[in-house]
Amino acid sequence: MPNRIASFAVLAALSSIACATTTFTSTWKAPDAQPFRPAGSKVAAVVMTKDEAGRRAGEDALARELTKRGAQGIPMYTLGAEGDPTKEADTKAALERAGVVGVVTMRPVGKDKELVASSTMYAGPYYGGYWGGYYGYGWGAPWGGVTVSTNTIVSIETLVYSLKQNKIVWAGQSKTTNPSNVDSFIKEIVDAAAKEMKKQGLL
Repeated sequence: MPNRIASFAVLAALSSIACATTTFTSTWKAPDAQPFRPAGSKVAAVVMTKDEAGRRAGEDALARELTKRGAQGIPMYTLGAEGDPTKEADTKAALERAGVVGVVTMRPVGKDKELVASSTMYAGPYYGGYWGGYYGYGWGAPWGGVTVSTNTIVSIETLVYSLKQNKIVWAGQSKTTNPSNVDSFIKEIVDAAAKEMKKQGLL
């Protein structure tokens, strides 16, 4: 599973030191947007990545999260059969045949690395006095007591569309630190998006 999240978000060397955390750095809603009521409606889950295995894993996870919230979540790849998802006319026809009324898309837009250094507490014989203590220790071991780890930060663009109006309803960009697998990664983003949409009166 870790290799799938790597291909989905174009990641490498996922850190296992810290737990994944997701926050939205920006959100937007259409000024005239009405509350989004997905209950019982068919909503397509779309993950825009050229890696087919990553795309399918992401869409499966997203569809499950949509279904948990009352919609009938459908992975986009199951509607397009073996077709090319970049062919807009074919995709539009497939969604119309299936009776899909909404789309939730996720698209990786960035990946960053963050170095985190942590040091020991400033206590003990080496830190007690400058002379006869820290002076010799500091010059003798300039990197002593410092642990350096790497955080992987993935940025995802999430969009909610009403196909009946062919209109964007809500948008947001999130950052997730140290995602570990597709299911938990998608769940965190959907949970965070749902909270933002509730605050804005869309759910």
